[in-house]
Amino acid sequence: MILIEQAGWPLLLASLAGGYLLGAIPFGLILTRFVGLGDVRAIGSGNIGATNVLRTGRKGLAAATLLGDALKGTMAVLIAARFGEGPALAAGLGAFLGHLFPVWLGFKGGKGVATFIGILLALSPLGLLVFAGIWLGLAFTLKYSSLAALVASGATPIVLWASGHLAVAVLFLLLAGLLWWKHAPNIRRLLDGTEGRIGQKG
Repeated sequence: MILIEQAGWPLLLASLAGGYLLGAIPFGLILTRFVGLGDVRAIGSGNIGATNVLRTGRKGLAAATLLGDALKGTMAVLIAARFGEGPALAAGLGAFLGHLFPVWLGFKGGKGVATFIGILLALSPLGLLVFAGIWLGLAFTLKYSSLAALVASGATPIVLWASGHLAVAVLFLLLAGLLWWKHAPNIRRLLDGTEGRIGQKG
């Protein structure tokens, strides 16, 4: 409530909308089409994110997708942060919602991991280090990108709360909840042993 009172609803809504427009840029789809690979939604999981782009066998393209999806979250927050913490948090939420539910793609977007990372970079470098450590450790040992993301994102709000960043922790609790919801099919596949591993094609 304090953040809302300080910033005012018009500025918060403008930050939310601006963040959404940035977040809704589908880098995975744009980049794969640009290099002549067609629609990335037609392969693998059908997702537009970096993990599915990696299934094309183009590691550089997957890295570019990851970077683009992350930086759109970072930029949304940094632009809005000029007007205060409230607008920055609203822009981060908007960017995440834009990535998950882009209006240009019938509200069918990615699962949010890269954008989650980009928002975290702008709001809490310490939180990002913890996220990266957990994600890399699990991804390289177990080869499941989804499991690594689920565990790392679940730990993020706890780390932020423990470090005293309560408003940011609340935002990331919401983002982690959305991320887990978008990963519901992955969770089911992990439980029945059919989830695809990192680098696996098809």
